[in-house]
Amino acid sequence: MSEASADHPLEDKNQPETPNMKAGYRVLARKYRPSAFPELIGQAAMVRTLTNAFSSGRIAQAYMLTGVRGVGKTTTARILARALNYETDLISEPTINFSELGVHCQSIMESHHPDVFEMDAASNTGIDDIREIIGYAQTRPSMARNKVFIIDEVHMLSRQAFNGLLKTLEEPPEHVRFIFATTESRKVPVTIMSRCQRFDLRRVETSELIKHFAEIVSKESAKAQPDALALIARAAEGSVRDGLSLLDQAIALGQGEVLEVDVRSMLGLADRGRVIDLFSHVMSGEISTALNEFNDQYASGADAQIVVTDLANFVHLITRAKFSDAALDDPSLTEAERDHARHFAAALSLSSLARSWQMLIKGLRELELASNIKATADMVLVRLAHASNLPVPSDVIRALANARAQPELAPVPSLSPSELQGPSDQGSHLVEVKSSQVASTDIIPDPHVQIAKHQPALLISSFSEARALASDIDIRLAETLEQMARPVSFSEGYIEIELSNEARPDIATRFAEILTRATGQTWVVSIAGDSKGDTKPDLTSPERTSPAKSNESIPLVSQIKDQFPGAEVVAVRDLACTEEDDILILDEDKTSQSA
Repeated sequence: MSEASADHPLEDKNQPETPNMKAGYRVLARKYRPSAFPELIGQAAMVRTLTNAFSSGRIAQAYMLTGVRGVGKTTTARILARALNYETDLISEPTINFSELGVHCQSIMESHHPDVFEMDAASNTGIDDIREIIGYAQTRPSMARNKVFIIDEVHMLSRQAFNGLLKTLEEPPEHVRFIFATTESRKVPVTIMSRCQRFDLRRVETSELIKHFAEIVSKESAKAQPDALALIARAAEGSVRDGLSLLDQAIALGQGEVLEVDVRSMLGLADRGRVIDLFSHVMSGEISTALNEFNDQYASGADAQIVVTDLANFVHLITRAKFSDAALDDPSLTEAERDHARHFAAALSLSSLARSWQMLIKGLRELELASNIKATADMVLVRLAHASNLPVPSDVIRALANARAQPELAPVPSLSPSELQGPSDQGSHLVEVKSSQVASTDIIPDPHVQIAKHQPALLISSFSEARALASDIDIRLAETLEQMARPVSFSEGYIEIELSNEARPDIATRFAEILTRATGQTWVVSIAGDSKGDTKPDLTSPERTSPAKSNESIPLVSQIKDQFPGAEVVAVRDLACTEEDDILILDEDKTSQSA
């Protein structure tokens, strides 16, 4: 809901307050409800449009006001009803310029004018309620210029009620105006929406809320710390009514003084500085310290879900700060938050922040379903701290690609030491790193493992390995290759495949892009028959000859099969080998399985 200025035109501010008046205390959300368009905050576009419309006489027959809770929909509807029926000794036409209190203004704003009907569609959903409105619409106004029907939460009406309203809404009598308000505009039938002039009321900016709350605190002869008002404005999430309700509660809690510590306690918030400390421990991999810090916050009354939410919000702030310093201009931020956000934005990679965000959002869903909130929050922090030390797949690929150029044994770089170290008696090993392992987030290279001399770290030696690498990056493409593609020829940097009739022609392009990006080497994938204009073959045909069978006539292949009975030869290709390195590349996985 929106707010009012210092001198509310519908109240006698000069009347002294008596004990009886104190007994009838009006909450701030009602006391400072706007009664004129200039008093609305955060809705400049709507106010400008309505001002121009009334000035030119282009007044719609029906209005649809949409927006989240507490942004001023019902208040705006009443101000519109007042504008439509504004009348003084000198003015007798619709206007939004209220120079003085009109004949009908007081009763309209207090919701008891006989020609302004307010209906809550949540409790009056049926066709009978709409028939009653239609009946009232046919008679002339008893006092005012127009009959105005305000229907709140209009999306709650039944289908029959909406259908019954259509004809009257499209061609209402000249003296009838409809004003609808809803928080669920998608649930309103398009036939109703198309007959209305729609206004989407925005969430009010935090800076505007802080300024407005400060003005109200001054009018209430109370005191408030700026940081306390910033907390209330942030918790309101753009809703003026929610913010005023919290402010009302905070004033009562502090007996006229709104303190930051009281607001934090009231909202169940953790201290912002301690949230930043917790984030620092987590991203440094200090699991024990992070858990102790969270235990202290939890014991102090912090809500576990709010702590995780604050961590997610801080990750979001850091991510925005990486791209624009304007993200740190939010007046609700403290200087500590701004300084630490700049530091982390420079220190953390975008991939690390994205991974942290995903884990925290997943953790929030787990907290909503968990029976033990504290234990679940602990596990979220443990996972986040452990993941902070793990390299992302792109870093692993880059490290292995760089290792190809190293002439001597060299450990894989860019890996965190503490969480990835193996047992103390683990020695150095020489291993071949298969390309199908490179992009997998489940397989983390050991920092003690070294790459053998002259052994390419990212060698793709067969079509199956290329397909496995693609599956780590794009699982849907890998499934398509598995089901609809068959290799024709394979060499370093070049693959020729056959596709079934159902396969999309862009598969080859996507496959080549993935291999090129993952290996750092240019790959070309062509489709057999394309250059000749042949029809793509049916890969399910039993008449096709397996490539492995055509290789059985090669003497070396026969000798190998004699030495390894039952082994399956997947591919044979010629290599430019040195005299000391004669290599025949087989698919090791399938060979071991068959053996």
